[in-house]
Amino acid sequence: MRGAVLHAPRDVRFEERDDPTIMKPADAIIRMSATCVCGSDLWPYRGADRVTEPTPMGHEYCGTVQEVGSEVFSIKPGQFVIGSFFASDNTCPNCQIGYQSSCQHAEFVGGAQASLLRVPLADGTLVATPGVPSEDLIPSLLSLSDVMGTAWFAADAASVKPGSTVAVVGDGAVGLLGVLSAKQMGAERIIAMSRHQSRQKLAREFGATDVVTERGDDGVDRIKELTDGVGADAVLECVGTQQSMMQAIRSTRPGGSVGYVGVPHGVELDGHELFFSHVHLHGGPAPVRRFLPELIDLVWNGKINPGKVFDLTLTLDQVAEAYRAMDERRAIKVLLRP
Repeated sequence: MRGAVLHAPRDVRFEERDDPTIMKPADAIIRMSATCVCGSDLWPYRGADRVTEPTPMGHEYCGTVQEVGSEVFSIKPGQFVIGSFFASDNTCPNCQIGYQSSCQHAEFVGGAQASLLRVPLADGTLVATPGVPSEDLIPSLLSLSDVMGTAWFAADAASVKPGSTVAVVGDGAVGLLGVLSAKQMGAERIIAMSRHQSRQKLAREFGATDVVTERGDDGVDRIKELTDGVGADAVLECVGTQQSMMQAIRSTRPGGSVGYVGVPHGVELDGHELFFSHVHLHGGPAPVRRFLPELIDLVWNGKINPGKVFDLTLTLDQVAEAYRAMDERRAIKVLLRP
């Protein structure tokens, strides 16, 4: 098969790779219906994360089961499935309390920007849809594999409740779906922080009631102004920089919560400031597997349409252009068809 391989910063190639095979009895092989480029893929693409050898790329996936190992019992060939970027057994103590991305036997699922994918711990990782989905549902179902599941976790970690005021830091795909998640959880006021008109428009479609264009301390001041000097009840941090994290913490009211899901790069917290802020912090790599059954149901029944974040669709052999489009912010998120 052929797939995306990152050789060096800004050097993504679509080249021959070995077909995946069953390596362990709990594995499954799926044929991809769609994959995509994640904002976190841009860290190594831009050189912020070191690339020491040619690396198969991609960790978002959905498709049809082709083959299963001898210890896979609930997942069957022919099923359409979605899974998380972390494989999990879904039985260990951490999985049992809903933190499958901290599974004691977790394995990162990589190399998904290809036509076939090996998924370890298939019974604990993959969730089948009620049937074979129509083509129009596939973008939304694909989003559940990471960006929608991550956004949902951000809102859950920030304790978004009906009637609450929520601010979202970041206008990438996760931030925009954080708006959708907060709306679905009943937030009354949702403040999206964005400087880009197309992203502001989608944030409004997803449920944002206000848009703030300022960043950093100016952004914090604007949030305080909109909330009568108090701050937001819940803030979703969806970027991962020092500025975005401090903007999130300082925009939160005493007793409020920050749900942080941006992969941190250079983030350092001042213990003294944090101590006196009275702000709850919770986040990390999203336990997407916890939310997949509920999110699949919402998509399947037409309650949410997170696939709207894909504003560019390309074929898999155009993967280098997909990375360029996202790197240059010409696209929010690029869907790739095999």
